[in-house]
Order: sequence, then structure tokens, then C-alpha cells
Amino acid sequence: MIRFEDVSVTYEGAGEPTVQGVDFEVPEGELVLLVGPSGVGKSTVLGAVSGLVPHFTGGTLRGRVTVAGRDTRTHRPRELADVVGTVGQDPLAHFVTDTVEEELAYGMESLGLAPEVMRRRVEETLDLLGLADLRDRPIATLSGGQRQRVAIGSVLTPHPRVLVLDEPTSALDPAAAEEVLAVLQRLVHDLGTTVLLAEHRLERVIQYADRVVLLPAPGAAPRYGDPAEVMAVSPVYPPVVGLGRLAGWSPLPLTVRDARRRASTLRDRLTGHRPPRDAEPPAGPASRSPEPQTAGPLPTDPAGSHSGTTAQPGPHIRPTEPTDSGSPLPKATGPTGPFTEPSDPTRPTAPGSPSSEPTTGTPIPGTPTGAVSPLPKATDPTGPIGSSTEPSGPARPTAPGSPSSEPTTGGPVPGTPTGAGSPLPTGPAGFRTPPLEPDAPGRAAAGKAPSALASLRRLFRRDSAALGSSSGAPQVAEVRGLAVRRGPVTALRRVDLGVARGETVALMGRNGAGKSTLLGSLVGLVEPTAGAVRVGGAVPHRTPARELVRRVGLVPQEPRDLLYADTVAAECAAADRDAGAEPGTCRTLVSELLPGITDGIHPRDLSEGQRLALALAVVLTARPPLLLLDEPTRGLDYAAKARLVAVLRALAAEGHAIVLATHDVELAAEIAHRVVLLADGEVIADGPTAEIVVSSPSFAPQVTKILAPQRWLTVSEVREALA
Repeated sequence: MIRFEDVSVTYEGAGEPTVQGVDFEVPEGELVLLVGPSGVGKSTVLGAVSGLVPHFTGGTLRGRVTVAGRDTRTHRPRELADVVGTVGQDPLAHFVTDTVEEELAYGMESLGLAPEVMRRRVEETLDLLGLADLRDRPIATLSGGQRQRVAIGSVLTPHPRVLVLDEPTSALDPAAAEEVLAVLQRLVHDLGTTVLLAEHRLERVIQYADRVVLLPAPGAAPRYGDPAEVMAVSPVYPPVVGLGRLAGWSPLPLTVRDARRRASTLRDRLTGHRPPRDAEPPAGPASRSPEPQTAGPLPTDPAGSHSGTTAQPGPHIRPTEPTDSGSPLPKATGPTGPFTEPSDPTRPTAPGSPSSEPTTGTPIPGTPTGAVSPLPKATDPTGPIGSSTEPSGPARPTAPGSPSSEPTTGGPVPGTPTGAGSPLPTGPAGFRTPPLEPDAPGRAAAGKAPSALASLRRLFRRDSAALGSSSGAPQVAEVRGLAVRRGPVTALRRVDLGVARGETVALMGRNGAGKSTLLGSLVGLVEPTAGAVRVGGAVPHRTPARELVRRVGLVPQEPRDLLYADTVAAECAAADRDAGAEPGTCRTLVSELLPGITDGIHPRDLSEGQRLALALAVVLTARPPLLLLDEPTRGLDYAAKARLVAVLRALAAEGHAIVLATHDVELAAEIAHRVVLLADGEVIADGPTAEIVVSSPSFAPQVTKILAPQRWLTVSEVREALA
């Protein structure tokens, strides 16, 4: 169905081909997985199937690519549209219409299908992908994961013979990812659809693949073969394969089920060893006193009685180049002065929290022995953390892109008028903050007796409020009774959260649970409807941007929102200048996170993972005391993720607090001290990572599932125990 014949692609201005020697065939009715490190050319290979490379991207393609007998050199993308359906890394770039149902129908309209056929296929796709409740929703109001499902659905409705998917599960929660992959498997097995997809989260997809194509390095010839054979030599592999390599299993297992069947001997070897998170005091709420803080509760925002709007930090956002949609986007800023928080020798320290000795850095994988990352100390408005000082400098404007809205269902917030609403609010520099979806049918109407579920929610809120409080522990951020409401929709309800210095908290939950909305509240992009938010003692939505950025920085789901310079070098120079950091600080971080990015390349020519690495470096250059990350591993391979983990651990050891919203359960298991689960805008669980993820079938990492009932979370923990 798809045939590559000695294909190479060289883009204009590049000295070497991005890919070369690509020669393989994808038979009809097979699912083939394309794997490799970030930046090796996977998206280029996928683009060559749909004809986007080189007809749209430019460059020179040598060799021959045929799809269903059509040569992509002579057939432009519109002439392949009836055969090939494509979903790229960025769902937003895929959409043409305004609502979900219209988007699902658009491709069929372009092909001239009959209205009755279109209606039937739209209904089938809505049911297949769990989108029926979103059919009339504006796409602009959807969360990142919901948009990704709509993008996939829009290419399924025309029933193409070939599907080309670039990171189709990167923004999906674990349950939604399984649903999408199950749909793809049904199309392959039942309808004979041919699927070629690239994905970095191999733990989700490897078991579905009939064949694997490995691109080991930029410009290197690919390797094609059976999944287990390719995984044995691949530089990127999921935890189940890593555990199999460690245990010496052959052939390597690709599923948790296969690994569990072989794991009895490994469990015996681990008997007598304690997982490190069981051996040390738990971090987060479980280690805190249930008594309220002596300072008393945070005052409720007096403006919180009105319908929630997006905050307007003021005129401190400098204009930037317009994005593709024409909207100017602000740039993240760094601190303009040092920051000091009072030390508390009685505070229990979490794993990775700062000791009394100053930290100078941690080893970065891939660097010479003894090398450490040159990470400057965290800064805050009043003085140095630890022994660090940083020169003050001009601020890099914060509002790092509007976080993707996380719509949830729910009833009205107490104290607000029924049905009270507001027009679509605007955020900093013209950001539009979309409204959320209407309350789900079936919720108890106002005035009716509370259901058992409502009583359970109230009981949990009392417990979580106690757990979320602290007795003397210095808090970088505090959230008390937070509710966010736009119009008739409640995005967050009665959320309590405290984040201490040196603590890493993972926000998890299904798509639309409210994770990005909570991050937006912490950075001042979303104004509370009720409750209070404090970051470093300041109210985020009322604090001028140049002052707020000394306390908090956000890396949004869309990293391009932070990038406006013409080259990577210019981007890094601006980050250093705005953060008051030593020249070269940002560039060093880029090299640590993702080596191989050259100075002269335009940020928009980078892959999704490379853009994320650059955006992370821009924000990390400022070293804000509170760092917020929204889906920070989208587009990152395992090596890049390991480098990110090393950098974040170094920041936590220096005293930074880190809150990350993620669907990556392996990342949460690797780095988080606490996990906070959200559902329908409420906190439903908050506790040490080992306690939360081990008990969850959806959010447990692969190693935990394989070695249960033992409480191991990662391959590195097992390796250290066996050493």
C-alpha cells in the first residue's frame, strides 16, 4: 500500500539530508510504528506519504514514494486526499471549521459525499471516539486532548485507505489513548485500513504494531522488522522493554501481561528490598499536620463573587510577532531580582528537597563524568534562595500563552446566580479564554436532595482540605476553596492545594478535568470566581506581570506561544537578557535538554519536541521559584525526557517548587513527590506518588503493574535495588 524506494529529503539551506536511504514497504491492512529519537525525521517520512513533503514544505525529495499506486512526486496532496488521511502533531493547525460536528463533516463535504452518508459517518465517529457530548461545542473551547480526538475523528469520517498519524496520543489521558488505539486496531483488523504512525510514548502503542520502522539517528538508514527484534537494538524503548533488558528476558516482552508471566523470578530477587519511596518519609499532604495553619485561612478574593474572567495583568506584556492566526503572543519573563523565603528547620523534607547545604547542580546524562548543569539558583523578589544571587535585569513578559482550556462538567458554584454568565473573556495581550462546556445532564438540580455522590464529594473536600494544610512549612503557592466559573459552566470547584519549596506535584486526570485551568489560576491568566490563590504572597491575577514573573513561570501546552525570534540563537539571547542571566545560560539548557539543535535554525522549523525543549529552556533560564509545566513531555523521546527529569530534579534540589499537568504516568512516577488527581474540576485524590498511582489501574506505570503487589515505580528503582 505504501512503498518507499531509496528516499532522501533535503530541506533548503540544510547541509545534509534530513532522512536518507529510506526503503521499506507497508502492506495493506497493517499498523506500522515509526520510532526514533526526537529530530531524526519521523515527521518528514510521514509527510512524504501524504505529499506534503515536498509539495508544501519545500526541499528536494529523491527516490520514489507511492501510495496505492500513486506517485507522490506527480500527485499533489489534494489528489491523494481520497486515499490518505493525515493528523499532524499540532491539532490546531488541522482545523478548518468552528464546531466539532462541522469539522467531522468537512472532509466528506470536500469529497462530495451524499448528505445521508455524511450524517451516518459523523454519528459513528462521535460514538467511536467518545465525542457525542461535544458535538455542538466550539473547537476553541476544547481541551488539548479533546482537540486531538476531534482531529483524529475528522480524518476517520472520509474512510481513507491509509491513515498517517503523528503522535496521535500525545495529549490524551491513558483511558482516552486506549480508546483511540482500540479504534485504530479495529480499522486495521476489520476494514483493512493501513496505518503508519509515529509516537514517542511507546508504552501505549508498541503492542498494537505489526511492524516497527526505526530511524536511529538523523540521516541514518532505517531498520525495519518485528517489534521485539527492533526494540532489542533501539535507542528508544518503553519501560516494559527496559525491565526486560535488565532482567535478561528473551524475547523481550512488549506488553504488561507478557512481562508479568516472566516476572516471578524478578520479584523473588527483589524480596527484602524496599522501594525507595516506601523507605523515606512521604512528601506532600500525607506528611503534614491536619490542623489548619496558625496564620489562618487565606482571605477570599472580594472580587470573586462575580463570574470568572481571565485576568488582565496590565500593560507589561511586550508585543511580539503575530502567530499564524495573527494574534500577538507575549513572551515569558524571568525574575528581576533575588528571592528569599524564611527557612524552617522543622519542615520535613521531601525526596529531592533542598538540604542545608547549597546545591551546585546535578549530573546530566550524556555529559562527561562529574559534569553538572550550570544552573543558577532560584530567585524571588526579596532575596536569594540558599546562597544565590542573580543580577536584576529587564523582565521577559510572562503570559506564556493561554493555557489550553480544560472544560469540565459540573453544577453551579454556591453563591453565584443561577445561569449567571459572561461573554467570552479576554486575557493578556488579547488572549481569548474560551468558555467551558455546559453542565452535564444528570447532575442534581438546585434545590433537590443531595445525592450519595454529592455527600461523598463533601466528605472528601473536608479531608483534602485538612491534608492540604501545613503547619509551618514554607509554601510557595497556596490555593484555598478555588472555584472558576465562566457563564453557566464550572471549571474548578472548591480546590485546595499547597505547594512547598523543593516539592514536585503532578496534576493528573482525564482530558477536561481542569488541570490547565488550575495552572492558569496560579500564573494569573484565570481569575477565581471564589476562593483565593497566593503565589509567593501575591494574588496572581492582580499582580503586575513584571512583578509576578519573579515568582512563577509557565510552559504552556503550545510551546510556540513562547517563541518569536527568527533563530534559536536570538531566542536564547533574548531569554538570557530578559532573565538577567549569564550569556549562554539558555543555550546550555537547550543543549542539555535536546542536543543537536543548531543556532541558525528558525524555531518554527523545529519538531514539536524540539520546540518544547527550546520553550522549556527559555522559561528555565529565569529560574522562577514556582515552575508550572503543562504537558512538558509532548514530543520528547525517552532520552530527552531523562534529561528533562535531571534538570527538574536539580531545580527542586535548589528549592524550586514544580507543578506539572501531565498524562505521562511514567514521568509522574519518575519525578513527582505528590500526585493530585482531578475529575470534573474537583480534587479526588491528593497524596504521595506511590500511594496514588499504585492503587490506580489507569495511572499506574508499567513497572508497577508488572511487579505488583510490590510497589516499584520505575526501572531505575529496580536497577538500583539489584545493584
